[in-house]
Formats: sequence, structure tokens, C-alpha cells
Amino acid sequence: MTAVTDQDNGNGDSNGGGSGKAAGDTSGRGRDGRWDDGLIARRAAAAEADEAGEAAPRAPAEDDAEPQVEAYVPSGGPLPPRLDALRELVGLSRARLDRDTLAEAGRVLDEAAARQRLSSRHTVIAVAGATGSGKSTLFNALAGAPISDTGLRRPTTSQPIACSWTDGAAGLLDRLAVPGRLRRRPHPGPAAFDEALQGLVLVDLPDHDSAATEHRDQVDRVLALVDAVIWVVDPEKYADAALHERYLRPLAGHAEVTFVVLNQTDRLPGEAADLVLDDLRRLLDEDGIALGEHGEPGATVMSLSALTGDGVPELREMVGRFVQDRTAATRRLSADIDAAAARLRPVYVAEGRPGLGERAREEFTDRLAEAVGAAAAGQAAEREWRRNAGRACGTPWLRLWRWYENRGLPGSLDRMGQALTPPEEELTARQRVEQAVRIVADDAADGLPGPWAQAVREAAFNGAKGLPEALDELAVKAGAPGASKRGGGTEAGQAAAPLGGRPAKPPRPKWWPAAVLAQVSMTLLQIFGGLWLVGQIIGVLEPGLVTPALIMLAGVVGGPLVEWSCAAAIRGPARRYGQDAERRLREAAAGCGRARVLDPVAAELVRYREVRERYVTVTEFSTTGR
Repeated sequence: MTAVTDQDNGNGDSNGGGSGKAAGDTSGRGRDGRWDDGLIARRAAAAEADEAGEAAPRAPAEDDAEPQVEAYVPSGGPLPPRLDALRELVGLSRARLDRDTLAEAGRVLDEAAARQRLSSRHTVIAVAGATGSGKSTLFNALAGAPISDTGLRRPTTSQPIACSWTDGAAGLLDRLAVPGRLRRRPHPGPAAFDEALQGLVLVDLPDHDSAATEHRDQVDRVLALVDAVIWVVDPEKYADAALHERYLRPLAGHAEVTFVVLNQTDRLPGEAADLVLDDLRRLLDEDGIALGEHGEPGATVMSLSALTGDGVPELREMVGRFVQDRTAATRRLSADIDAAAARLRPVYVAEGRPGLGERAREEFTDRLAEAVGAAAAGQAAEREWRRNAGRACGTPWLRLWRWYENRGLPGSLDRMGQALTPPEEELTARQRVEQAVRIVADDAADGLPGPWAQAVREAAFNGAKGLPEALDELAVKAGAPGASKRGGGTEAGQAAAPLGGRPAKPPRPKWWPAAVLAQVSMTLLQIFGGLWLVGQIIGVLEPGLVTPALIMLAGVVGGPLVEWSCAAAIRGPARRYGQDAERRLREAAAGCGRARVLDPVAAELVRYREVRERYVTVTEFSTTGR
């Protein structure tokens, strides 16, 4: 990348190319050649102060470091339940969502656990910027010492350089992979002993737009781990698309842990600095970054000149308040959770209220009952009852005539119960079952996010395997007239015997013996009257046609009358018997469909509601409004 024509006055950036000097023989020296970090530097400074007879302030030694404690997670705060809910959300979703979808949430959980194990007394702030923005000059100005090299040569800084105001930050710097030779302490002075900065760990990053890929990779890696970021922009490249599209816009939800500093205002004449700052605020607003103005939470935006020091005290004061607030890690983790939740929203938030309502269940039961032939079975049962009543209570002559008429006919009532359903009826019944399953699965999955809708459909279709055969078996167990077990699926469609086979014999009511006795009596009267007349005709008996004729007429008229009375009496019981047969088969089909299809679908919906509740908990205390 071509070097930016910064003034040769220290406004240059610190990004890498001359890193051999920064990371090598001058890694522990300032511009004056003195060692300015570690225990040796502090002891040397103390010795010089003693020789001068001054009571020099002593920086805390490594040996005085307090044990590290849990970080920024106050008991009862919103962060722990959000992390727990996110952890449960990921656990419940592993079997339904692919690894890539849950990768960001898993990374947030890992980083949160790692940050909570480290020091709670430190706030890690990275100073990031483009080539020539002057971020290293600002880094040195905040540290009060020329720790990071600056100059025109690009890149100047090839690795992150850290400056820690207090001890105990070794674990945090190890996490950032900052080498020990690039860890600094500020020179003894006002900046080093500023109470507001105690606990600050300031990290100078390579250029985010460096020509060296490894430099950009280091920037991306460290930015994902620090508690806050100070973005340094200059008047020439503050609107650079690489900055806004790659970093600021994706990190818009991290506004509360973001500082945006317009540097090098000393190069702008008159009111140009205010105009550029206003335009920068406009761009940040377009990026979706909330600006912390008028006491509202959001990003801090200001202008300064790191070279002349104009505005640096104000930034140091803001950073000091930010550090002493000791909530940066919590805000950063909360913003990370918000970002992960926003990415997961399409796979957890449904449109409408998906589920299995009573209407969908009833329609599914109706379709199964139709496929299994419950209505036809009820009609066959009713006809069978009527047929048995006719056989028991009908006149023998009429039964004989019906038998003669129906004998050998393929559509006769007696033979219809033995007829087999054609293969096309079997296929139609199976198709009806498949259609019923497909419709109820679509109803249950309607409005669900893609992965959960797919899981619901898979549960329904897996449960439907073998459902037609199971319906056949249940039809036989339910005692449906005309039901028999067959291997090719449910058979239905014929009026008398939808499933083939011999019908079950209906129960006989208590009044049937009396009706049979009455019919027998009418038949005997016909026979007796007929024999009497025959005897008179052949001369065996004395003539007298009136009495035997009346007796025979009584039998002839009484037989059909008894049969008609029995037909009227059996109409209600026959209908109830048919309805009971239909109900039994319907309930059997409904129970089978519920166990094989509806219950697995309901289980998937319950699982979705569980993860939806966890997702609501994750987003409930969002700090970014996502």
C-alpha cells in the first residue's frame, strides 16, 4: 500500500514494517534509550529517586499483584442468565441446526468463559486505525511515553504492542497473544500514576488496511477479544469504505464500547475540523452506530490532535471514567450476545403462531377415518344388523324368494361381504393416508423457521411409515364389520365391506325370540289353514271354507305385519350399532395416527417452544435494541 503523505511531525501511524526495531533491540527502550518496562525499570527509577532525595511515587510491582478474580459479572445482573440461556439454546439446537449456524454463538460462549476467568480489575482497549491515521502517536500520547514507533515508513507496527498501567494483566495479554517483549508499562509520570487509568490495558494494533495479510488477520483476531476499541481516523480517510463496511457497520451493536476519534485536526484550517466531524457523525449514523450524545448510551465521537496534544486530556479523562466504571467487559460480551442472537433470529423466530390446533387434529382424524373406511364400516354394520333381523323375523317365503333372486349374483348382499377391494382402492386408501400426513405436517410447520419446519415434517413422515398397515390391524381389532388384515395397506371404498372378509355377527336384542315366535306362529297358521282347505278339497274333512280361509289369511297377513313391525323396531338399534362401529374404528384410527404422527410432531413443536423461550431470554436484556 502506498504510504500516506503524513507530515514528518509524528502524525504517522505505527504499523509494522520497521517492526524489527520495535520488536527487537528497542523493545524495552524509549526514545531516550532508557528501559521503561518491567521490574528493572521500576527499581532503577526508585534508586534514582532515592539518590536525588526525592520520594518518587512507586508503581505497583508484579509481586504486589492481587490474585485475578472473576470478570465484570455482577451477581443478579442480566449477563449470567443470558449466557446460560444461550448455552442451553445451543445445546437444544445441535440436533436441528448445522454446525456453521451455531458457530458464532459457540464462539461467544467460549470467549465469554475465557474472559470471565481473567482479571476483573483491567479493561483492555485497542487502538485501531488505518495507515497514516496517527493511532500510534495517540497511543504514545495516552501512555505519556514514546512506546510505539511512529514515522513515515509503512507499515510501522507488525504486531500488537500493549501498555498496562497496573500488574495482573498477564492472562489478558496471553489471551491476546501479545509477546512478552512487546508488553510495556508507562514511564513514571502523570500518565502512569493517573488514578483513573489504573486497570487500563492499552493495545496498539497494526493497520487494519495494511498490505500485509497477516497484519489484517491480527487486527481481526484482537478486535474480537478486547473489551473496547478506539478507532482513529484522519481527515483524508475517515470515509474509507474498508473501515465502514468491514468494521464499523458489522460492529454497530458494540457502540457502547467504541470510541471514534478524528485525529490530525491541526492540519485542518478554521472550522473545517467541525465540518469533518459532523460528516463523520453522519457516516456513523448511516452505519447504524448509536452516538452517545446528550447523555444517551452509544459511541463516543470526538476530534483531537495527537501531535499537538489538543483534545488528548479530554480523551484520557473519558477513557479513565470508562475504565473506572468496570463494565466494559460486560458491555462487550452483551453486545457479542446481541450480535449472535441477531444472526440466529431467522432460525428461531417464527411468523405467526405455529402449532397443532384442535381443528387441524380433527381434520387429520377425519382423513384417517375416511382412509380406513370408518363410515363405510358403520354403514355395513347397520346393514348387517338389518339383514340379521330380516333373517330372524322375516317370513320364510319372502326370505326364500330373496335367496332365489340373489343367488349367484356378484353384487348380492350376502356375497358383498366376501368381495375383495380392487387394487386401485388399496392405492387410493394409501394415498389418502399420505395426504392426511402431509397436510397435518404442513399445518404444523406453517410459519416455523426453515430448520424447525423441516424437523416437524420429518417427524410426521417418519411416524407415518407403516401407518396404513397399522390402520388395517386396528380395524380388525376394533371389530369393524367387513374388516380383515391385509398386507398392502388400508382398503376402503366399498359400501358393504370396505376392508373385505366376513362380517362380525351383530348381537341379538332380547325381544327377538318373541318376534321369532310370532313369525313362527303366523307361518303355522298359514300351514294349518292351507292343510285344512286341502283336506276339505280332497274330501277328508267336512266342507266349510270360511274358518280355514280366515285362519290362513290371518297367517298370510300376520307374517308381513310382524316383519314390518320388526323392521320399524330395529331401525334405531341398527343405526346406533352402525354408529358405534364407525366410532370404534374412527377412535382406533385416531389413536394410531396420534401415536405415530401427532405426538412426534407435538414433541418437535414443544422442543421449538423451548428453544424459542431460551432465545427470548437471550434477547430480553439486549443493550443494542436488536
